[in-house]
Amino acid sequence: MNAPLHALTAPVFVRQLSAHAEILDKAAVHTQTAGLDQAVLMNDRLYPDMFPFWLQVHSACDHAANATARLTETPLPVFDETPQTFDGLKARIAATLAFVGSPDAARYNGAETRTFTLPINGRERTLNGTDYLLIWALPNFYFHLTTAYGILRKNGVPVGKRDFIGTLD
Repeated sequence: MNAPLHALTAPVFVRQLSAHAEILDKAAVHTQTAGLDQAVLMNDRLYPDMFPFWLQVHSACDHAANATARLTETPLPVFDETPQTFDGLKARIAATLAFVGSPDAARYNGAETRTFTLPINGRERTLNGTDYLLIWALPNFYFHLTTAYGILRKNGVPVGKRDFIGTLD
């Protein structure tokens, strides 16, 4: 793969998390106008064995931040406990955006061939940087964002594909 990993991480994470922050604003308005309890929505799931909404957002943030840290050889960030509210989730996204946008692109140099050993599905797996990003970090990032979006749609929040994708500016 010839594309530098910076181009596949920071801009993607920033755009998608920024779009999700805007979706959270729409969800907050919807809960108020529809008379929904924010706590009920925060704990809703698509299926009983899946994470609740708030943890889907946390997980997307964690995959973005952890990928950034690993690929730039930066210590993994530790975020404060996030309140399970729209404002709390927006603060978590803002902290993640600050982190993923902070490393200089040069910090990604050589990340394609660095190796990372992670516990995946109960056993340790070693992946090079490209594989880690493309077959682990990005799919998980999108999975959790998509699931959070699905929970909001299930609860009637008026968002669509353009909201999920975000602006192209």
